[in-house]
Amino acid sequence: MHNTLSTQQIQSFITDGFIRLDNAFSADLAAQAREILWKDIPAKPDDPSTWTKPVVWLGMYTQEPFVKAANSPALHSAFDQLAGKGKWIPCMSMGAFPVRFPSAVDSGDTGWHVDAGFPGEDPADFFSARVNVHSKGRALLMLFLFSDVGEHDAPTRIRKGSHNDVARLLEPEGETGLSFMELAGRLAGLPEREEALTTGKAGTVYLCHPFLVHAAQKHRGTAPKFMAQPPLLLRGAFDIKRGDSPVEEAIRSALEL
Repeated sequence: MHNTLSTQQIQSFITDGFIRLDNAFSADLAAQAREILWKDIPAKPDDPSTWTKPVVWLGMYTQEPFVKAANSPALHSAFDQLAGKGKWIPCMSMGAFPVRFPSAVDSGDTGWHVDAGFPGEDPADFFSARVNVHSKGRALLMLFLFSDVGEHDAPTRIRKGSHNDVARLLEPEGETGLSFMELAGRLAGLPEREEALTTGKAGTVYLCHPFLVHAAQKHRGTAPKFMAQPPLLLRGAFDIKRGDSPVEEAIRSALEL
């Protein structure tokens, strides 16, 4: 199979913490997925007067359009290149699906954070889920655009290179790492970083280092934004001292191992 990512893209992933993959899945699949999602949203797609909430959270979609979108040949090749062959589990559902609507109201979920990788003391409590320096449980953070997203359409904000800062923050915490909330509370003390916006056409996917700091924002556009953010789960464990995947290499470089 032809490699999806160039050497330059892989180096950009190691340095900046993310790469943008255009046409990772088809616009037709994105349209089919949106049709399914609208059935679960208490609003009408052609009537903005019904768009009364800034965000509607949906999740765990296993229908064919979602599974096909997550498992295109281009994405599988990119997963191999970034996380390592045999180290990741195919994504068979689209969880954590925030649908954002044009609104002047603060949705209350726009803070900077890093997504967790493994359960805390209460597996049902998202905020107690944890992250450690080995990125236990998570191979990648992924952002799937199921609608066209411009700069006014609430694109996710990402801090370029912030995965390096987070790796250094996590190292002293050992195997137990930090909870989602503990880590979020320490991000304000990290160095300033250039921000990038995850814009693109429907079918675009951003593949991000698990430690990348990111945040939502208000929707200032005119059409609802559909994005999924499923994790790419790890089959085994990373070896940040000897592993040769770009995810492991980025951590090792940040820690100067």
